Amino acid sequence: MQDLLNNGYFWQKIDSLVLSTNVVISQKKGSHHPKYMNMVYPVDYGYLSDTDQIKVFKGSIKSSSIAAVMLVADILKRDLEVKLLWGCTEEEEIEILQFINQTDYQKGILVRRGNEMPDWALTD
Repeated sequence: MQDLLNNGYFWQKIDSLVLSTNVVISQKKGSHHPKYMNMVYPVDYGYLSDTDQIKVFKGSIKSSSIAAVMLVADILKRDLEVKLLWGCTEEEEIEILQFINQTDYQKGILVRRGNEMPDWALTD
């Protein structure tokens, strides 16, 4: 069961999605949320162009892999979303968590990519 907790193939598929699709930035770092002016984006925010369903927080680090995903429950939209954190520093991850969790209407948790690959996921 331990091997399934950080499935290397899961992260590989997410990396493939991001690297094979254009990321459209809809909200620049420092911009205000279109509906809630008190919410200021801590990093660039957008979506994968071929999907419009997969949201991305784009941090300041150049990276070819996704380091974390955020699961967000939103009671106003009656929705559960997965948001990718791409190229974010630890400080940016904390700022994103604070940004998402600042209202009573939505709450999010962060799932970080582990550093270890399970033995069964290693290939030649």
